[in-house]
Amino acid sequence: MAHARATIGTTNYAVAITAGHHQLNADEGPALGGKDTGPAPFEILCSALGACTAITLRMYAERKAWPLHGVSVDVRFSGTGKEGAIARVLSFEGELSQEQRAWLADIPSVRR
Repeated sequence: MAHARATIGTTNYAVAITAGHHQLNADEGPALGGKDTGPAPFEILCSALGACTAITLRMYAERKAWPLHGVSVDVRFSGTGKEGAIARVLSFEGELSQEQRAWLADIPSVRR
């Protein structure tokens, strides 16, 4: 089971995060009243989605013994108010066929 704990004190808006045995920081930029001591929460969200996508694609390619040498996942969140959207762009390195590239882009956990 995954678990993380976030705590905030009196410094706007610095958050200390413990995820497993790892220590992370989150904060807002100066424009929102923070000091930019770490990524903003939506940047962490995008990072987590990008990491999960890259790991899933690596695992799949390894099981298939495909020559995937690298994956780049560009994740962007845009939103206003209660509305939001996440977009991902995938790039693959390696001598993959067009069919293999299509399979990697269409793995259910990676679909948009």
